[in-house]
Amino acid sequence: MQTLTPTRRRALKAQAHPLQPVVMIGDAGLTPTVVREVDANLRSHELIKIRVLGDDRLARKTILETLCTELGAASVQHIGKVLVIYRQRPSDEPVARKKSAPKARTNGEKAPRKPRSVVRGKPLSRRTKRSFQKS
Repeated sequence: MQTLTPTRRRALKAQAHPLQPVVMIGDAGLTPTVVREVDANLRSHELIKIRVLGDDRLARKTILETLCTELGAASVQHIGKVLVIYRQRPSDEPVARKKSAPKARTNGEKAPRKPRSVVRGKPLSRRTKRSFQKS
């Protein structure tokens, strides 16, 4: 189980705030399938939110501790039924990259179309709010 400094924990809480839960743990509790799913999400995201649907606070705390020890992760936050955990990605694993920008045009390709608001170099007249009200 990793330990985090208070400064790092605060930064991770700020990063986790807009995230949605990616794993939900139901009444069956912590099964091997759930542990595999959490592990897969930690590999791809590093920081994840987990929602536990049970009402027992002690059970949620136990689930958090079990996940952190089994997966080598750090507990960032536990508020209500939402758990936030973090595990740094090993440096040898590739990082998921976003798709690159489209390539430049070659000689045979067409130029992109002009927006519809400009026709023959003149802007189209726009109707105002008042013009719609006059009938």
